[in-house]
Amino acid sequence: MIPLLSVVVPFHDVEAYITECLKSLAAQTLEDIEVILVDDGSEDGSRRVAEDFAARDERFVIVTQRNLGPGPARNEGIRHARGTYLAFADSDDVVPPHAYELLVGSLAETGSDLACGAVGRLVDGRLEESTLHEKVFRRPQLCTHITDKQVLVRDRTVWNKVYRRAFWERCGLAFPAGIYEDVPVAMQAHVLATSVDMVGDVVYHWRRRESGATSITQRRTEPANLYERLAAIRAVRAFLEERAPDLLDGFDALVLEKDILFLFQALESCDECGPVLELAHAWLAELSVRALATAPSLRRLELHLVKRGLVAELRKVRAFRRAREGSTRIVPRGLRVTNWYGDYPFFRNRRLRIPDEVFDARDELKLVAKVDACEWTGAEYLLRGHVSFHRVDRKVAKVSLWLCDGRRRVPLEVRRAGRHGVVAAVDPRRLGGGKNWKLQVRAELRGLVLTGWCRDGDTGPTWRFSVPGRSRTGMETTQ
Repeated sequence: MIPLLSVVVPFHDVEAYITECLKSLAAQTLEDIEVILVDDGSEDGSRRVAEDFAARDERFVIVTQRNLGPGPARNEGIRHARGTYLAFADSDDVVPPHAYELLVGSLAETGSDLACGAVGRLVDGRLEESTLHEKVFRRPQLCTHITDKQVLVRDRTVWNKVYRRAFWERCGLAFPAGIYEDVPVAMQAHVLATSVDMVGDVVYHWRRRESGATSITQRRTEPANLYERLAAIRAVRAFLEERAPDLLDGFDALVLEKDILFLFQALESCDECGPVLELAHAWLAELSVRALATAPSLRRLELHLVKRGLVAELRKVRAFRRAREGSTRIVPRGLRVTNWYGDYPFFRNRRLRIPDEVFDARDELKLVAKVDACEWTGAEYLLRGHVSFHRVDRKVAKVSLWLCDGRRRVPLEVRRAGRHGVVAAVDPRRLGGGKNWKLQVRAELRGLVLTGWCRDGDTGPTWRFSVPGRSRTGMETTQ
C-alpha cells in the first residue's frame, strides 16, 4: 500500500533525543504515514534506537549513508519516499500529535502545494514561542502566497510544513550540501508554489539542546558556520533577484534582525577579530542599501561600528542593548527644530564623529493608547485610559480624544490623571443613532503629532463602544 504521507528524518549522533522524536511520529493521529530514517553515519546509539522502532512498527524504515550532512541525507530519504505528501522532521525535535493530520487535511481541502504552521521552541523542557516564526502565523490564511503575504519570508524552515509530492518533483527541489541547507529550499518552495495554506496551530516543536553536543544552529558563531550561513543568504538572494525581487527588502530586513546577531556575537568573543570583520563586510556587501538605511537606529549604530572595525565600541553597545532589554529610550534634541534620536552610547562623541542620522529614531516612535476601564456613573460613561509615546520617557503635552462611527466624530473633554493617564466622560445622548464607536486619539509633544485608535487594554483589539438600548429607567449601564 502506498502511504499518504512520507516523513523524512535524518539522524546523526542524537541518541539523547531521537526516542522522543520517533515516539511523537508514531503517535500521529494521521496513521497512514511512512517514516524514513536516514542514518547519516551515526557513531552513537542512535542507530539502535531507530532499529528498535523499525522492528516494532512497519511504518518505520531505515536508510543508511556515510556522513554527508543533513541536506544529502534528506535527499536520500526523498528518493525512498512513496507518499502523496512529503514532510521533514529533525531527529532532536518533536511533532505534536495532530500536526500532520491538520496539514495534510488542509492540502486535501484546498489543493495548495504546501501547508505550513506555527512553531514552538523547546527550551529546558518548556515550550516557548519561536521568535523566528512568531510574526508569521498570527493571521492564518488558506490559498495564499508569499508575494501576497510577505510575512512568509520569515518562514524559512522546512520542517513545519507538508508538501505535495508532485509539486516537489515538478519544481526539482533538492537540498544543497552544507549547514543551512533548508533556508534556500524553504524560500524556493514558497515562491514556486501556486498557493500556500497557513494554519495557526503549532505543528512543530523545535528543540534547543540542553546537554551533550550542541546543534549546528547553536554553534552559529564559529567561523565555518558563519561562512555557511553567508552562502545560504547569497543563494536565497540570487533566487529572489531572479524570481521574486519584491521580496528582497523583507529578506534583507530579516537578515539584519536575526542572522547578523551571530556575527556580532562572534565579534564580542573573538581574540583575533580580523577574519570575522572581513566576513562581516562580505555579509553587509550582500544586502541592499535600502535595508541597511532603514534598519532600526540601534542596529544602524551597531552596523556603523562594524563597518569601521570598531570592535571595542561595538562590544560596549551590545552590552548596553542587553542591559536595557529592548527598552532603550528615544529623546528629543534641538531648540527651534526638534529631532528624535536614540539615547545610545557615542552620540555626538567628538572622537568617533558618528553622523547624527545613524541615531535618528523618528520613524520608530509609536503611539501607545489604551482604554483601561469604562464605568457607568448614573448619568454618563467614564473612560479611563493611558496615552504615551513608546520609548519616550516624557509626559505627552497635549491629548485629544473623540469617538468615531465612520461618519461622525464626537469630541470628548479630556482630563489628565497622573503622568500618562487620561479620563473622559461620554454622554450617550450625544451619540444619537450611531451604534458602534471607536475611540481615536491625537497626541502631541515637541512638535511631534501622532494619531491612532485606542486599544482595549494592553494587548487587546481596537476598543469599541456600543450604545446601549433605552429602557424605562434610562440608559442601560452594562456593556
